[in-house]
Amino acid sequence: MLETVSEAEQPKDFATTTLEDVNESAIAIADQSVVDDEPDDLDDLEAIEDVEMSLFDHLEELRSRVFYALIAVFVGIAFCFVFVNKIVALLEIPAQGVKFLQLAPGEYFFVSIKVAGYSGLLLSSPAILYQIVRFILPGLTKKEKRAIAPIVFGSSILFVLGIVFAYELLIPAALNFFISYGGDVVEQFWSIDRYFEFVLLLLFSTGLAFQIPVIQALLAMTGIVNSARMLAGWRYVVLGAVILGAVLTPSTDPMTQSLLAGAVGLLYFGGIFLVKAMGK
Repeated sequence: MLETVSEAEQPKDFATTTLEDVNESAIAIADQSVVDDEPDDLDDLEAIEDVEMSLFDHLEELRSRVFYALIAVFVGIAFCFVFVNKIVALLEIPAQGVKFLQLAPGEYFFVSIKVAGYSGLLLSSPAILYQIVRFILPGLTKKEKRAIAPIVFGSSILFVLGIVFAYELLIPAALNFFISYGGDVVEQFWSIDRYFEFVLLLLFSTGLAFQIPVIQALLAMTGIVNSARMLAGWRYVVLGAVILGAVLTPSTDPMTQSLLAGAVGLLYFGGIFLVKAMGK
């Protein structure tokens, strides 16, 4: 009787043991698969971290970036408004001692706000570029991410060079033309508002014109054009540079337009060499 019972219990113990072994084996296999699925290098880790964002998440991200950029602009304008008199004095240097008049009540106050606004926008431009880059960076490939830093840095340098070029060459050349033309007939008393409208517009338009090599590099990277096609259309570029110089220059004197058109042409051909160096 005892022998029969032990024989009946033996299959039951064997079945129980078998199920436990199967469960343990399945758990071990699952753990091993999880370990095997872990990223072995940085590329796999970045692929896991690249989570697709919804439209609402994109809009929320855009809202936060715009908010931070506006804060930077507001801080920059407030800072420049504190030192606006020194900025105005600096921008009056190219006028060579011409006397300025306030032709309406509060005209200089509104001029101060305008100067502080342009100066604050220029001062906060690195923060604005940072927010733009942070917004578009997740949607770029690795190759594009490696290229975005030199493009942003080069764009900033060219914009500053454009402002310096306008301040040192374009503005003095235009003002010398206007001062010398009819200087023996009329006294040089200028409206403070009109003067700074002329100066600020010329500064920023020249800074934007100096972005031509950056645009050429972007077009070459996207495969739209190459250096050979850019060089083949040099005649149209010369004509476009003359037109661009006439459009961007707020004055009508030929000296300023010629200087800006020449700078645009040199920048374009410099951009061709840059694209050629990129192997495009």
